[in-house]
Amino acid sequence: MKAIPYILIALRFILAPVLLSLSYFIGEKSRLIILVLMYLGLITDIFDGIIARKAGVSSEKLRRLDSQTDLVFWLSLGFAAYFLNTDLIENEWKGILLLFVMEMLCYIISWIKFGKETCTHAFLSKMWGLSLLIAFTYLIGFQQAGWAFSVMVALGLISHIDVILIILILPKWQYDVPSSYHAWKIRKGKPTKKTVLFN
Repeated sequence: MKAIPYILIALRFILAPVLLSLSYFIGEKSRLIILVLMYLGLITDIFDGIIARKAGVSSEKLRRLDSQTDLVFWLSLGFAAYFLNTDLIENEWKGILLLFVMEMLCYIISWIKFGKETCTHAFLSKMWGLSLLIAFTYLIGFQQAGWAFSVMVALGLISHIDVILIILILPKWQYDVPSSYHAWKIRKGKPTKKTVLFN
């Protein structure tokens, strides 16, 4: 039972090169398979945290591993979407660039302040993850960007701002901080109740 969360994280990590290979070498015929694997990856992301808490193995190491695997998994889906929908992705380059810059800022600010990467698993970040799922479903499954992509970019911007605020507010590095409001309560020494969503 204690090994299952690590197995689920490893499975999600292994899915990354599989998704890239399918989209690059097989192309159009791989769209449905990629979508199925994307939702499989989401399921592993949901249950690794749930099982870790029930098995009593949820730790800083596990949460950091989970966070970095999420980054690799979603980046691989981004490149897969690009290989399958090059024109659509290139038309949305400004929004994509904005998200890349914001992601890098989160890491840079966290490394400068704490000497390690961010691992907040914040509520808005989870909402952004859901919007990524919808956006990639539209891109890969229906070859459309539209409203789903716009919502994803907007939520991405808001969630990254929240993470940056969390980093700046926290007096010391901490994982699983639901929001900048919770970070402020932690800084003031007030008790907080963590909100668990998915993982």
